[in-house]
Amino acid sequence: MNIERLRLYHFPATRSARVKWLLHELMDESEFDVQLVELYELAQYSESYRKMNPNHNVPMLDITTSDGQTRTMLESGAMVTFLADLYPEKRLAPAIDSALRVDYLQMLYFGCSWMDMMLWQIRVHTHLLPDDQKDQRTIDRYEEKFRGEVEPQLAERLERYEFILGNEFSAADCVMGQNVMWARAYGLCQPEIFSRYISDFSKRPAFIKAYSDAKNFKLQPPSRPNPG
Repeated sequence: MNIERLRLYHFPATRSARVKWLLHELMDESEFDVQLVELYELAQYSESYRKMNPNHNVPMLDITTSDGQTRTMLESGAMVTFLADLYPEKRLAPAIDSALRVDYLQMLYFGCSWMDMMLWQIRVHTHLLPDDQKDQRTIDRYEEKFRGEVEPQLAERLERYEFILGNEFSAADCVMGQNVMWARAYGLCQPEIFSRYISDFSKRPAFIKAYSDAKNFKLQPPSRPNPG
């Protein structure tokens, strides 16, 4: 595929940041565009945005090819997989015929599905839903599940290796790193092994560029009317 231009629709420190991080790992920032979607202003519910993205969220990635066509991706895990494979010379994804590929895909999609689901439920019932719709039982259930089932799996890996697959950084760390930071914001992933992991990956120039706008993210969004 001959790509002419990439455009990422993004809001700071959300799941779109994992894609932005990978883009910075793969290419110069002049080679892609970042379009801010003001989630706290409810821009994701505008008619024009919902026409492009019926899930009214970020990330969204537009891929314009040399034939003038634009294809759109809506799932961050799919974006990470696609982009890392598109630039094999960067060595951020194991080759398709590599034995490590199995573990890579397992951890990448574990992060984008099972972990995401639990963290999102904790976030939405803590900070996003109206008070009369929040359910403390949901928060407690997923916090317990995350501490008891997810954290031990990650900690066991990080006790042995610097990164999630081994001692080499991979695109899976763009997902797992973002999730560990997300979890820590809600009191999870507190053991020192996770602090060490964050310290290691946060020194990467691509991470610093990707999260340079993170100061614009707040756990508690400003009060806005419900979009319906």
